[in-house]
Amino acid sequence: MSNISHLFLIYGYAVLFVWVLIEQLGLPAPTAPVLLAAGTLSATGQMSGWASLGLCVAACLIGDSVWYALGRRYGGKVVRLLCKISFEATTCVSKTENYFARRGATTLLFAKFIPGLGTVAPPIAGQSGLSYSGFLGYDALGSLLWAGAWLAAGRFFGDAIRRNHAALTWLAHFALVLIAVLLVVGVLYRIIQQRLFLRRVMEMRVGPEVVYELMEQARERGEALPFLIDLRGPVDRELDPRVLPGAVLLLPSEVRKQLDRIPLDRDIILYCNCPNEEAAAKAAMHLHKAGVHRAKPLRGGFDGWKNAGFPLEEAGALAEFAG
Repeated sequence: MSNISHLFLIYGYAVLFVWVLIEQLGLPAPTAPVLLAAGTLSATGQMSGWASLGLCVAACLIGDSVWYALGRRYGGKVVRLLCKISFEATTCVSKTENYFARRGATTLLFAKFIPGLGTVAPPIAGQSGLSYSGFLGYDALGSLLWAGAWLAAGRFFGDAIRRNHAALTWLAHFALVLIAVLLVVGVLYRIIQQRLFLRRVMEMRVGPEVVYELMEQARERGEALPFLIDLRGPVDRELDPRVLPGAVLLLPSEVRKQLDRIPLDRDIILYCNCPNEEAAAKAAMHLHKAGVHRAKPLRGGFDGWKNAGFPLEEAGALAEFAG
């Protein structure tokens, strides 16, 4: 029996449980290679597929329950913190909130298959007021589908190479190296993806004080004010329904549909309430590609403007802009 077989035979279940739990707690620990390895070893009888599945689901429920409880108690602050520590900068809080607004608790059934969505779905479920029993049921089924899919893929691969003795021998000797390489590549990819995105955001965003000054100058000259677009999700809007002066409400997914209603003769300021102004930055990038080159994300988003003490107003009928 090879060293890798000994390793997984003795420590495999513990490694699998701890690794899945670590990722569910928000740390950048890609579990796909470990799940594939466990599924592959189940094909040779060195690990039990059912035991592996049970441990994965248990780890998911423990980690997700922690974030559900924190989200229920502390709301959006916990959600944004989780996004910042997870390397999933390309998936903003507002995206998950929109899923919940459209599909409710069923979002938990597929959340783990979408990078970033699975990370913030549990605390947003708690923030939205979903009961714990309802959360537990949907999360358990979603975890079962997610872990089962990866383990089944590994099992299929294991069954295929089991018929080839040379391939099985090679895998036994180099599986640990292969898993390590996949994990390192996965983490590096997330880090590079995040840094490239953040660099683009840093180049585009504008501070609250600059926007306020632009508004004051426009008023003094009798010109049209900068066009402000509120991209916050339904949950954030319920917590504070106010908007920046003159802002219209629009979901990030509707920005492209409303291009003909966005003016081209002034600055377009977009803001959200998610880490690194992600939804606003993405919307600004889409507008730039469509020829709206004066679109900029607001640094700090809604909270940055509010914390700076600048005026807010009730949304009123402005939501009609979103159709």
